[in-house]
Amino acid sequence: METQELHRGRLIDHLQLVVRDLPASRRFYEAVFQVLGVPIGGTGEDYFWADELFISSADSRAALGKLTGRHHLAFQARDHAMVDAFYKAGLEAGGTDNGAPGERSYHPGYYAAFLLDPDGNNIEAVHHGPANRSAASVKITF
Repeated sequence: METQELHRGRLIDHLQLVVRDLPASRRFYEAVFQVLGVPIGGTGEDYFWADELFISSADSRAALGKLTGRHHLAFQARDHAMVDAFYKAGLEAGGTDNGAPGERSYHPGYYAAFLLDPDGNNIEAVHHGPANRSAASVKITF
């Protein structure tokens, strides 16, 4: 078996979205992940995944025939330019505007953009302003 590396945060190990149109979702997520610097980790006939996010069709074994409901997912961006690129790439790949890039009132420096993915999930890219990270991510090798 090939060695793999996973990068994890503190709270969420992984999330699954079950979607109606897997090819449409894959076009959208591949486009936004490319500008966010997140590679697609794996694919199959009825799924694909990247880091903590697993996306499958309703007929996949993991989905049990049920679509997930509407979710809000926020992805971290390195800077304002990455938020802007996320928004542009997502629109070009079939996303719908749900809030153009700009400062938000959540806290000083909160810069974000919001898109609806092909299933209506509210997908956000956010840059929290200048900050120092203790580590880029938690790295798990197996």
